[in-house]
Amino acid sequence: MVLTASTKVATMPSLDPSLIRLFQLISPGLPTGAFSYSQGLEWAVEEGWVHDRESLGKWLDEVMVHCLGMVDIPILGLMYLACREGDMQMLDARCDLLLACRESREFLLEEGQRGRAMVVLLAGLGVVNDGRWKKVLSRSQLAGFAYAAEAWGIELRLAAIGYLFAWLENQVLTGVKIIPLGQTAGQQLLLELGGKIDLVVKHGLALSEESIGASAPALAIASMLHENQYTRLYRS
Repeated sequence: MVLTASTKVATMPSLDPSLIRLFQLISPGLPTGAFSYSQGLEWAVEEGWVHDRESLGKWLDEVMVHCLGMVDIPILGLMYLACREGDMQMLDARCDLLLACRESREFLLEEGQRGRAMVVLLAGLGVVNDGRWKKVLSRSQLAGFAYAAEAWGIELRLAAIGYLFAWLENQVLTGVKIIPLGQTAGQQLLLELGGKIDLVVKHGLALSEESIGASAPALAIASMLHENQYTRLYRS
């Protein structure tokens, strides 16, 4: 029997549709405004803390491991479980925990603004219609992400990997624009730091609730001072 291209395609296993939904959920084209925020990086560049490829890589590495890995990823896991169990009170409590870990007014505003944008999107896609759920989800973009991931059957570990990659891609692009750096340097950073994502996710999802938390004074200071930065590309 001679296999043609068409027969080879016909014998391939079907693609899990949840994988396509994950790509949609982490797309930079998603209208939740992640691209509008530098998360303190713009001020760090202005101050000279971050000024080249090496310093950008160190900054992003530390934020990814010590902040997102210790706060966002474990809380994403808790939010995902709350959505799976249909427990709005539990999800609301997880939003309280996340917002308590946001150390600047700018970070709090971003969480709420992106959370409301995510709810509008999910309602438009028919993912959420209950007004009570919308109210809770609008508090945090991470809650909306967890809700959509669970609703679309995206496995938690893959959702967390996608969330972290989307954050890293946005931050690398921010650095490429404002330092500035070449596109190749940005891709090199994505390759290097992207290789750590799975380990960061595994560690974060294994954390107990009592262990959630981070101490990143430089990041908090950069975000607070960015709120009053005279010239800037990114919003507060």
